[in-house]
Amino acid sequence: MQASQIAQLPTPLPSVAERETTSLKNSQDVLTVATFNVENLGPKDRRFDQIAKIIGNNLNAPDVISLIEVQDNNGPINDNVVNANQTYQKLIAALKNISSPAYDFVDIAPSDDQDGGEPGGNIRVGLLFRPSRITLAKLSRKGGSLDAVAITQGSNGLDLSLNPGRIDPTNNAFDQSRKPLATEFIFNDQKLFIIANHFISKLGGSPSDAQRVKQAQIVNEFVAQLLQVDPQANVIVQGDLNDLPDSLPLKTLEGNILENLTVRLPLSDQFTFKFRGNPELIDHLLVSKNLSRVAQPEIDIVHVNVGFSKPVSDHDPVIAAIYITC
Repeated sequence: MQASQIAQLPTPLPSVAERETTSLKNSQDVLTVATFNVENLGPKDRRFDQIAKIIGNNLNAPDVISLIEVQDNNGPINDNVVNANQTYQKLIAALKNISSPAYDFVDIAPSDDQDGGEPGGNIRVGLLFRPSRITLAKLSRKGGSLDAVAITQGSNGLDLSLNPGRIDPTNNAFDQSRKPLATEFIFNDQKLFIIANHFISKLGGSPSDAQRVKQAQIVNEFVAQLLQVDPQANVIVQGDLNDLPDSLPLKTLEGNILENLTVRLPLSDQFTFKFRGNPELIDHLLVSKNLSRVAQPEIDIVHVNVGFSKPVSDHDPVIAAIYITC
């Protein structure tokens, strides 16, 4: 949702003549990964076709996409419904209708009314992925809303104990906020760990600022544990982090183990959201140093919403192309 810190960019918004289409594309050895806040998407929403066109056309049908603010099966009706399978399936059907490649979804339903956002909506982070391109690792089981994912090391090397699994979901750092979702995939016979996030917004002022730092620290420590077991692990951390690149939460998340790819872009291109007319970069895509050094990552912020009339969402998506070969 909204952030309240004014971006250190010129106003008004940098001029973008028309809605952009990324030049980044996947290939046999190139994986495309994206993150997109779809702004309280629920089954009764009228934006499914438009969002599908952004994913399928403007983003060139990424192999994996983190979806932020996916609502449950009856949206803002405040009852005990928490599952969102209908929301995902409606978006997947809309993608199929525009002849996009087939997608599947990864999701863990939150506990009712525990993750913040619109009352009754039970927003969460989830993933769409293309099973023809990338494989969801078959591990012991999927985690529940309160199950904490751990890191294991066995005969097959580094793995998650749950797939998908939530990172430290009972920690008070995630009170009334989305829990990070960790998922293990296989691409070109290599393991890939994707952590989708939606940190608490800045609307709460100083208390939420401190909470967001703590959230960043927890995710950073989880990535550090992965890299301690395997220093060459392929890790992607992405999502709506509700803060700017040079903020304490982002610096805490990066530590000395992740690189924020979005800051590679020209400053005039570094915005994904608008607050009080000011452009802000609050959606990010970070990779482990192994990927930043050897995987030749390219990054793009695809401006399709911010600054345009009749936006489909209040955020622009971010996409990366990463070279991963067996």
